[in-house]
Amino acid sequence: MSDSIASDAIKTQGSAVLKADCLITVGGMVLNNPATTVCKSNITRALPAADPFSGLATPTAGNPCKNVNGNKTSQTLQPGTYCSGMSLSGNVTLQPGVYVVQGGMKVNANAVVAGSGVTIFMAGSNTVSMNGNAKVTLSAPTSGAYSGVLFYGDRTGTAAQSTFNGTADSLLTGAIYFPRQQVNYLGNFSGNGGCTQVVADTIQWSGSTTIKQNCKGLGMDDIPAALSVQLVE
Repeated sequence: MSDSIASDAIKTQGSAVLKADCLITVGGMVLNNPATTVCKSNITRALPAADPFSGLATPTAGNPCKNVNGNKTSQTLQPGTYCSGMSLSGNVTLQPGVYVVQGGMKVNANAVVAGSGVTIFMAGSNTVSMNGNAKVTLSAPTSGAYSGVLFYGDRTGTAAQSTFNGTADSLLTGAIYFPRQQVNYLGNFSGNGGCTQVVADTIQWSGSTTIKQNCKGLGMDDIPAALSVQLVE
């Protein structure tokens, strides 16, 4: 679903192959390759969909600041506020909880990053950058205030871009929510069983990715598209 009023609010280009139940947009769409859909026809000029995470509370930064030890080849990180960002190398395990990142989050080449029950809040306009050679296996909480939310971009931020990349066996299970940023989803991976949701200002997909819409068993609510009403004479 795209809320954009642009004539190419949904666009495929190059050799892209897109399969979906249905494509819905407030504006128009430019499909340089035909999309495979279940619905009878794609829907343009639809009503805009509401932000499904509009009621999500903003995590509060805490003291003292926590830091990543860049000299360690293996470390376990605890939830809390990382005032200088997070640059992850080697083997890194994230314990369950909420991570408030005040600075960029970078997953470096050949890093192995894992964690379950994790929500990562990117404060301000700070971005995520994952190297394509990194193995990242992260999953969101399945209950509580941030159930199903893996990455959360600050609503008060300005335009920026976050890039999610990784090896073919990387898994990001949960919602990637960046209301003020473009999300570049470049990896040949998705969440556990395909359970990844992406809601952002702009989304660009590259690579081979399967994304499932209904993943309630993993803490994610269904995200409905807007209904469209038309008068026919």
